[in-house]
Amino acid sequence: MHPQLTDKKIVCKDFIQALEACHAKGWTRFTGACNEAKTELNQCLHAETIKRAALNREKARESRKRVEKGWADFNADD
Repeated sequence: MHPQLTDKKIVCKDFIQALEACHAKGWTRFTGACNEAKTELNQCLHAETIKRAALNREKARESRKRVEKGWADFNADD
């Protein structure tokens, strides 16, 4: 299972349900009939990963600024 699917707030819920419904039909998943649903799900999950990475990067920048300011204040006392 994708890590994104374990979140309580699932943004890609419709895509997941469409893929699961397609897979439940039996042989359709073996004949390539579910490929479009899987591609759409992968695109949605990728977009969510990009958003989450951007947020994490911004948080890391802010944290780094706080640390650098703390070190600058500490070194200024010398």
